[in-house]
Amino acid sequence: MKYPFEASLDEIEANPDPYIDAVFSSLESEFLVLPKGDDFLDYPQFERAYEMLKRATNGFGHLQSETVLATVHQRPLTLIVLRTMLGFTPPEWAYVVTRRTGIGISQNFARGIDRKIRANPFSPLRLTKITAPRIEALVTVACELLSMPAPQTEEDKIHRLQKADSQEGLITIRSLSRLGVPYAMLLYERFLGRPFAGHRDSVSELVGNLLESAIAKVLDRYGIDSRQPKRAEKIAGFDQTPDFIVPDEYNPQVVIEAKVTEDDGTARDKVTRVQHLDTISRQRSLDGQPRFEVIACIAGRGFGVRREDMKKLLLATRGKVFTLQTLDQLVARTRRVSDALKAIH
Repeated sequence: MKYPFEASLDEIEANPDPYIDAVFSSLESEFLVLPKGDDFLDYPQFERAYEMLKRATNGFGHLQSETVLATVHQRPLTLIVLRTMLGFTPPEWAYVVTRRTGIGISQNFARGIDRKIRANPFSPLRLTKITAPRIEALVTVACELLSMPAPQTEEDKIHRLQKADSQEGLITIRSLSRLGVPYAMLLYERFLGRPFAGHRDSVSELVGNLLESAIAKVLDRYGIDSRQPKRAEKIAGFDQTPDFIVPDEYNPQVVIEAKVTEDDGTARDKVTRVQHLDTISRQRSLDGQPRFEVIACIAGRGFGVRREDMKKLLLATRGKVFTLQTLDQLVARTRRVSDALKAIH
């Protein structure tokens, strides 16, 4: 099997299918394994907080905001248990509380408190004149919503609180906490949500960083000078900032895009970004400046779906498409990176 970076552009244009197959065969998906991150909650921690909230409310026989708030002050992780019972994300909870109470709670505040608790689940929160009333409002609204049946909706709609545990307010919460959740209903609610969806969203940047870190290690191993721009940094000469520039933006010889996706729709957008970098390189040539080489380093099952998108990626990079499995060949198979290495030695 011959990889596209081992072929000429003429060979790829004449018969792209074998090279598309080669890239597809080397793609690895990371959707089954996720990084934990610094603030991952293990189940025993979550379960301890759940049991504490259950005891404080007499087996969810009541949800008095004063009692729950005292429990949150003692063990902040119970606030996340409460949010999970609602089935809200931190920003959603903040929005509902602001609408119902008039107390302004920003999305950043809600995310920040959630992250702080996950990082130190059993350390008391440091309450200030600003944070204390916001925490109280979050707890009060949660107790109100969970203590009453879910609102009725039209037949073609469903309310977010129409879940197995909150359908009838405290009645269903108390019943499920005592009897256990029917497995079919648990699976159905997972179907509606996706297991680990919230955690995957919280570590999405770490997933992307795995590929960028692997590229950086390869360049460092061979002593290749490169510039890795910061997030959202503006780079002169580029209306779209690459992930790596070799050696730098003042003399760009190679630009590298590191892209991870598990979704074929998103993959198409990422291919378009690589194509745009190729357009910038072509324009430099028209303006009398040296072109730079465009490299794509990709990971995730999203890139292994649309053959036409992969063909576009191969043509835009002239075959310089690498995966985690073939990344060790990046320097040897990329002419200008290899030339930079020779210049160093």
